[in-house]
Amino acid sequence: MVKKVFKIQGMHCTACAMDIDGELEDTEGIKESNTNYAKQLSEIIFDPGKVSEEKIRDIIKGLGYNATY
Repeated sequence: MVKKVFKIQGMHCTACAMDIDGELEDTEGIKESNTNYAKQLSEIIFDPGKVSEEKIRDIIKGLGYNATY
């Protein structure tokens, strides 16, 4: 497992952070997602053999937010 912190842009409230966490944690290969609205960061623990960083960024982008490393 790998822990990676992503900078999230476009969140407006804590519900945005909860949406990101819910979607990511439903993705195979992602063990845990902890998104902090106040810090605009998402700390994600995942198996790089099952899900790539690019896929994680695509999921977040699909929700309407921008994620960078």
